[in-house]
Amino acid sequence: MLEKIKRNIFISLGIAAVIYLALALYADYESVVKSFARFNWLFLPLLLLLSYLNYTARFVKWDYYLNTVHVKISKKDSYAIFMSGLIMSVTPGKMGELLKAYLVKQITGVPISRTAPIIIVERITDFISLILLALIGAYIFDYGKPIVLGTAFFFLGVTYLISHRKLALSIIEYAGKFKILKKHLSRMHDAYESSYLLLQPRPLFLMIIVSLFSWFFECFGFYIILRNFDIDISVLWASFVYAFATIAGAITMLPGGLGVTDGSLTYLISKEGVGLDLAVASTFIIRVVTLWFAVLVGMVSVLIYQKRFGDIKIEPEKQTK
Repeated sequence: MLEKIKRNIFISLGIAAVIYLALALYADYESVVKSFARFNWLFLPLLLLLSYLNYTARFVKWDYYLNTVHVKISKKDSYAIFMSGLIMSVTPGKMGELLKAYLVKQITGVPISRTAPIIIVERITDFISLILLALIGAYIFDYGKPIVLGTAFFFLGVTYLISHRKLALSIIEYAGKFKILKKHLSRMHDAYESSYLLLQPRPLFLMIIVSLFSWFFECFGFYIILRNFDIDISVLWASFVYAFATIAGAITMLPGGLGVTDGSLTYLISKEGVGLDLAVASTFIIRVVTLWFAVLVGMVSVLIYQKRFGDIKIEPEKQTK
């Protein structure tokens, strides 16, 4: 299992290296290298801390959701599982974090169908918070409104559907009539009940607030990077650009938004009249201290997890006839 994860990470690293090299060559490689020399690397620990605060705030959300679906697990084990899930940050839409549901089952025996919806709802609340961070900027700076609004309507629609039990259950029952899905009907019901609990008004509102705080930490880190290059921008503009680029990358379902998020960041920075060399350097730094730092934290956490609980085993649940 770990070898497969490592292989996928190395593939993603290779793709990222090609993308960053292409951006650097496009912007003038030597100028980009000189831009890195201008950066005050004493700020690196602060940037990493801000990213870690993002992960910690998201752990609060994860642990709250586990309690909501009545999973009994210690905070220590819950934290170990969440941080291990960060190793899957370079999977499409971060859906590889479904690994966390398998780890919960390995420790507690709780069925995956009960905890897997947490990962879905985590993504929903992440998107809603990023949309809120981007929406004001989209109107103030008059950029990207169709993408932000389109994403907003999609996730509001999903939330509406899950929150209305009668409609959702009728769809599940209809899906259960198909032979390929009939054997999974029981688990589909279990998964829906968890989703329904998680998207009730109170947990939804509270966790959107937590998500806003968590993502703002990284937005602020982006602001610090740009200001360190003497780029005259506001926290609002930095938050809009970072949130918008993250949304753009996520909706493509590319691993970690590779290419799209990076390109969006570079383009939007340069659109403000900033040199391409500084735009590329800023993009590279923010992606290292957010996406790739998350993968590193996840790798270390997985190694610690395996020392405590043994090898990670991904086994399908027994089908209910």
